[in-house]
Amino acid sequence: MESFTMYGQFRTRVKICGLTRAEDVHAAVQAGADAIGLVMYPKSSRGLTVEHARLLRTEVPAFVSVVALFVNATDSEVREVISQVQPDLLQFHGDETPEYCESFNHRYFRAFRAGAPGLDTPAGLLQTCQRYRSASAWLFDSYSPGYGGSGVAIDASLLRSVQDAQDRRSLILAGGLSSASVASSINLIRPYAVDISSGVETSPGIKSAEKIRDFITAVRSA
Repeated sequence: MESFTMYGQFRTRVKICGLTRAEDVHAAVQAGADAIGLVMYPKSSRGLTVEHARLLRTEVPAFVSVVALFVNATDSEVREVISQVQPDLLQFHGDETPEYCESFNHRYFRAFRAGAPGLDTPAGLLQTCQRYRSASAWLFDSYSPGYGGSGVAIDASLLRSVQDAQDRRSLILAGGLSSASVASSINLIRPYAVDISSGVETSPGIKSAEKIRDFITAVRSA
């Protein structure tokens, strides 16, 4: 998936996830984020209603992607978000099957909680990932009782088989990232993109413009 790097130095993309305020959307865009994530999961402290997400979506300019994140949502819930919010990409972060993810005829990527039962070995993780070959990317987060935003770093050794697989999708790295740690993570794993939420917050769902700028600067310098 990264063969196009032959044309020049590879640039790691950045997604800022869990945005709840218009000013945070503006801060992410101004800092150079490639994508922003809207969490459509009611149990999350960063969860949005459809109307709230629709309003935030209007603050996002052209050429910045909007990602709607779901965790085991119903078919009708996802379709309502597609209709009302018009996200560029769907992110499935729960136990969604390949058939479910594909049923919306919409570009999507699948998140995997590396270290979870069945995903706690390099071979087991790759085997599960390969069921989602239709995904635009595979996102790897650390395993925790909740779904994302835990701030816990991923065990990079679990990605070894995924990195070596010829049929891998673009790799997105999440979990425990910060401006201090992201450069070493990029150099170690070489992800297509990095995804951060709690690492640029002052409290759950409240982003810091300074932390966002510092994080994106660290990614660019890596």
